[in-house]
Amino acid sequence: MEKLRSLRKQRGYTQEYMSKILSTDVSNYCRKESGDVKIFEDEWEKLAKALDVSVEDIKEERGAQIQHNENSTLNDNSSINYNQFCNIPNYLLENQQEYINLLKEQIEALKEENKRLKSGK
Repeated sequence: MEKLRSLRKQRGYTQEYMSKILSTDVSNYCRKESGDVKIFEDEWEKLAKALDVSVEDIKEERGAQIQHNENSTLNDNSSINYNQFCNIPNYLLENQQEYINLLKEQIEALKEENKRLKSGK
């Protein structure tokens, strides 16, 4: 969203200031400004008003960005791509995959402990 970013900087506004206009946190505003998160019509209007321009002067439409997640977490090796219609940053997917792996390790450790307790050793 280069028009928005450029005009914001020209006006001397910070991302924090703009985030308050949208009643959101700075990180969410940053994602909106970078095009990672959709800016809704009412938000375009608020931003345009704050920058004292028309919505048409700043609005840029980005086509739906489809990301393909090659890292299947399903045991059945399913080819279903759950991230096909979502714009989920890869770092979030990687973080969740790490968490899933940690949980799998904990499950295995608990199974071993359960076996040990059942055998009375």
